Amino acid sequence: MMKAIVVTDQNAGLDGMSLVELPEPSAAINDVIVQVYAASITGDELSWPSTWTDRANHDRTPSIPGHELAGVVIALGYGTTGLSVGQRVFGLQDWYRNGSLAEYVAIEARNLAPLPDDIDFNDGNALVMPGLTAWQGLFQHGQLKAGQRVLVQGAAGIVGSMAVQLAREAGAYVIGTGRAAHRETALNFGVNEFVNLDGQELDDIEKVDLVFDVLGGNIAKRSLAVIHPGGKFVSITGWNEEQVDGVENIDFVVEADRSQLMEIAKRFLEGRLKTNASGIVTLDDAVATYNSTDLVKGKTIIRVRK
Repeated sequence: MMKAIVVTDQNAGLDGMSLVELPEPSAAINDVIVQVYAASITGDELSWPSTWTDRANHDRTPSIPGHELAGVVIALGYGTTGLSVGQRVFGLQDWYRNGSLAEYVAIEARNLAPLPDDIDFNDGNALVMPGLTAWQGLFQHGQLKAGQRVLVQGAAGIVGSMAVQLAREAGAYVIGTGRAAHRETALNFGVNEFVNLDGQELDDIEKVDLVFDVLGGNIAKRSLAVIHPGGKFVSITGWNEEQVDGVENIDFVVEADRSQLMEIAKRFLEGRLKTNASGIVTLDDAVATYNSTDLVKGKTIIRVRK
């Protein structure tokens, strides 16, 4: 048996979370079993259909949330290659499978990458979703190149701060947006300019080649006007209400990618990337933490095991 956090009622949201005992998972073909050391939950994942149903739209509750993880491989499924028992790993669980807020998780080997010995499990976990999302938004979908100008919405946030760092390191000129209180944080992560969404107008900035949007809504709409013809608007919010002539409008969902995770880990080891984590709590305390009304900056890491 293992400890795990489960959700059973979509209407209850975070209030419906509970810590329970469940049977340990078994490894299917191409799976590994990972003993989880660190995990976390994405703020809105309890609103995702995949948290509650399988791909055929059948109910799959009680389900275990959490998709980012770092831990140690303890078993291999039939036919699994590329990883070995005892190997330190980090990665991103499939959206439709039980997640990482548990002592053990069954996950496809292809969704994991080796975690270097010099990166602890908490940092490894904190790199996964923000790192992959920023990497894919900027380079895979945005085709960002050195010398280009990029506008990063929510530059002090968990994903935005990673996008700022990766874009700067790639040789781009980075303009970040946020509330006035976020200015110092955004500057510390490396923005060249900061636009206060409470006061400054986005229309006042010089045109950019790429907008990387994590906010959606009216702010996303306003940012379309500052993109050069031939530029790109890339979003993770699902906001795609308007089109602008000459601007490519791209929505995407982040995917696991071993080679990208290895590149992100390399940059972290070399001191070229920082994580944006707010603190660490245990699995036993995770339900109370997620139900807290305290405002938290950065990602909360769940330490499942020391």
